Amino acid sequence: MHSAVLLIEFGSIILGLGLLGRFAARFRLSPIPLYLLAGLAFGEGGLLPLGASEEFVSIGAEIGVILLLLMLGLEYTAGDLVTNLKAHYPSGLVDCAFNALPGAAAALLLGWGPVAAVVLAGVTWISSSGVIAKVLGDLGRVGNRETPVILSVLVLEDLAMAVYLPIVTALVAGAGLLAGSVTLAVALGAAGLVLFVAVRYGRLISRFVSSDDPEKLLLVVLGLTILVAGVAQQLQVSAAVGAFLVGIALSGEVAEGAHTLLSPLRDLFAAVFFVFFGLHTDPASIPPVLLPALALAVVTAATKIATGYWAARRAGISPKGRWRTGGALVARGEFSIVIAGLAVSAGIEPSLGPLATAYVLILVIVGPLTARYTEPVATRLATRFGNAKKAPESASRVAEASVGRD
Repeated sequence: MHSAVLLIEFGSIILGLGLLGRFAARFRLSPIPLYLLAGLAFGEGGLLPLGASEEFVSIGAEIGVILLLLMLGLEYTAGDLVTNLKAHYPSGLVDCAFNALPGAAAALLLGWGPVAAVVLAGVTWISSSGVIAKVLGDLGRVGNRETPVILSVLVLEDLAMAVYLPIVTALVAGAGLLAGSVTLAVALGAAGLVLFVAVRYGRLISRFVSSDDPEKLLLVVLGLTILVAGVAQQLQVSAAVGAFLVGIALSGEVAEGAHTLLSPLRDLFAAVFFVFFGLHTDPASIPPVLLPALALAVVTAATKIATGYWAARRAGISPKGRWRTGGALVARGEFSIVIAGLAVSAGIEPSLGPLATAYVLILVIVGPLTARYTEPVATRLATRFGNAKKAPESASRVAEASVGRD
């Protein structure tokens, strides 16, 4: 009977997610807010709380995080990361300062303490690579001059997670200074070793993993990723970081083939992850934090636009391209939920999960709108301001001319 209920509940979840995804695609929206709302509806305090399938959904959510980070790692080679670090690290530092500090300040103002401040700083810092990539494709901007700048900022954020996530993991686990330092040293050592091996021996690794049979390639890549993620988690580093580093180590045809084969699985388990996060958030806890979430969303949307504008200006992009860059970076999504999920699982601050949920819901909806409208609105305001400034100058010239004639 338990098995039958589990199958019914899990089947209903997958079917519902498919219908929600189809609805979002019809209106060219990101499905992430719909998945979060579905989790809220069927979680604690929701319309129809789940029972039998919750543990199964939890395991699926962990696989979803692993696949999200693996797929992001497959997008970049170790050489790309090194090049981006050398060329664009100032943009990454500005991005961190502009967008992490508001989250940390908000947590301290709410009286949540330093650990929650570090967590909320990450929630507000990291943009959603998945949402941004989809928006750029929908708007036909993949070939624009500013797109490499956008991708560089995202790459630096992804790479920073290899350092940030172990720190957060140690903090939420209550590890002391010595244990936290050891965890960070292990994470940095693993990241450095993987990057070194990927740069020097990436072709050999890809050749070892490569297979003409899609089935064998899928099994080897998926098995290797979950194995490394499990070892990383056992070392108190982070399963997500381990998956990300595996993705970086793979390159060439292997990365392309794995990306094609794993995309449907990534979408499935990522959707399960967003539902799982919603399941553990009581809808009644969101209204009390809605105003702080809205205020934080407004502030960090502005700081992301400023970050993109600065990075594009540094790269020599035109003013219109600078505004497009800033508007495209506003969306938050999967990374923010992953980071908040660590704190929710550890029970750091009860209001942190609801705040993160409301914050992501707001910006995952607003993000595609800022990507589309920031540049035309900024151009229109600049033109209007320029015309208003020229009007007094023209009037003064006319007055001077009339005085001259007199």
